[in-house]
Amino acid sequence: MEKGYLCIVLHAHLPFVRHPEYRDFLEEDWFYEGMTETYIPLLDMFERLLHEGIRFRITMSLTPTLCAMMSDRLLINRYKSRLSGLMEFSEKELFRTKDHPLFHKTARMYNAKLKTCIKMLEKHRGNLLHGFKKIADSGCLEIITCCATHGFLPLMIHRESKRAQIRVAVEDYAEKFAVRPKGIWLAECAYSPGDDYLLKESGIRYFFSDTHGILFGSPRPAYGILAPVYCPSGVAVFARDMESAHQVWSADIGYPGDSRYREFYRDAGYDLEYDYVKPYLHSDGIRRNVGFKYYKVTGKVELSEKQPYDYEQARQAAAIHAGNFMFNREKQIEHLYGILKKKPIITSMYDAELFGHWWYEGPEFLEFLFRKIYYDQKTIKVVTPSEYMEIHKDYQVVQPSMSSWGDKGYNEVWLNQSNDWIYRHLHKAASLMIRLARSNPRARGLKKRALNQAARELLLAQSSDWAFIMSTGTTVPYAHKRTKDHLHYFMKIYESVNNNSIEEKFISELEQRDNVFPNLNYRVYA
Repeated sequence: MEKGYLCIVLHAHLPFVRHPEYRDFLEEDWFYEGMTETYIPLLDMFERLLHEGIRFRITMSLTPTLCAMMSDRLLINRYKSRLSGLMEFSEKELFRTKDHPLFHKTARMYNAKLKTCIKMLEKHRGNLLHGFKKIADSGCLEIITCCATHGFLPLMIHRESKRAQIRVAVEDYAEKFAVRPKGIWLAECAYSPGDDYLLKESGIRYFFSDTHGILFGSPRPAYGILAPVYCPSGVAVFARDMESAHQVWSADIGYPGDSRYREFYRDAGYDLEYDYVKPYLHSDGIRRNVGFKYYKVTGKVELSEKQPYDYEQARQAAAIHAGNFMFNREKQIEHLYGILKKKPIITSMYDAELFGHWWYEGPEFLEFLFRKIYYDQKTIKVVTPSEYMEIHKDYQVVQPSMSSWGDKGYNEVWLNQSNDWIYRHLHKAASLMIRLARSNPRARGLKKRALNQAARELLLAQSSDWAFIMSTGTTVPYAHKRTKDHLHYFMKIYESVNNNSIEEKFISELEQRDNVFPNLNYRVYA
């Protein structure tokens, strides 16, 4: 008989990046790399475990913007073209490294993984969502949603804006998975009191909070973060366990820093001769990552001093770390069970892209972990939140405190002097969108299309990713441009609606480029 529960939650998200107006686009690489290194390896691993009868359990958000890209024909065709180029590069690498056994071994590994990506795309007819839905239908995976464009709810001053982010997400989920979502990952785990009532309106049963959001709730939770609590609305909230998080996330003690794992920051796109890699770069010819990395973490040394990567050694490390993670969770649960006289639940929350993209061996770690939990212990029961809520129905009522994850835990990453300028414009645009929706209750034809596109542009401008990028200092010009462009398009539509001067060509161009949520109804803002 188990003494406690483990709930593993992966947050899979990318901002909506789609640029049909260009032949290739740097930021679209975020999606292609995520597909190759995270989403396909995870799905492949889920299918393998299910085929072998290993009844694992995992919860995973697939955000609406990520789902839109996964099901977008343009992006998938571009991704297939990217895979084709990488396969050609891989064949050249097999020849180039034939006299270097360790590098050749790694080249063979990349070749095999690229073949798996191609096979998985063919198997699921170019749409991985079909594959994830099949795993969800088996009961092993619980797919949850997120705010429509990863909008940061606590920094929205209009309740209608918050409601739109939630309702659009729920409707989009229902369209793609043929059921309504039970849970939601609030963007950046950001919560402010009262947001849970909006979740309840849309039928959401639970969400997740960072640790301090519950520990500093009122009244103080009797079981801390070791059991979910009900918000005053009746929506449940599960809190992040920091002990298990640190084992994976910590820069000092986290598993991904092990010397045997693949070094992320040294890539063949920079190491090899320019003319050799040029055919596999973008049309601008600028060096960039091509995804072939031949060196391991090694230790705290310069990139030039990194040692050759050995995939088998790295897999062995992943197996050892999976065993260590399981052992620590067993001891953690046994200790807590002895104190509480109640089965605790450990909620381990991570960005999905950590597994495969940043930590290349992350999917292997998860596979080893699920196998070990299934075969080698009886202390832990792995569950999804819905399963736990079916087993345990009585929770304490607690008002969570306003909180987020990220540095300092109270919104600072998304509101600081690098990005605070965006909010007065977002607030004004939201106010105008609400006015448009209320003053045009039954729009038809071109006017309805314009209003729907105005809503899309506002939602895209509200993405928390742009503020995050401004705060961290990566690709800042792109984040500035996306914010300004979407607001500019919104204002142009707003003025044309008010002046009865809507240009069909302009609306059509935006519909083709910013085509997220094709069935969106602007009335969500009314």
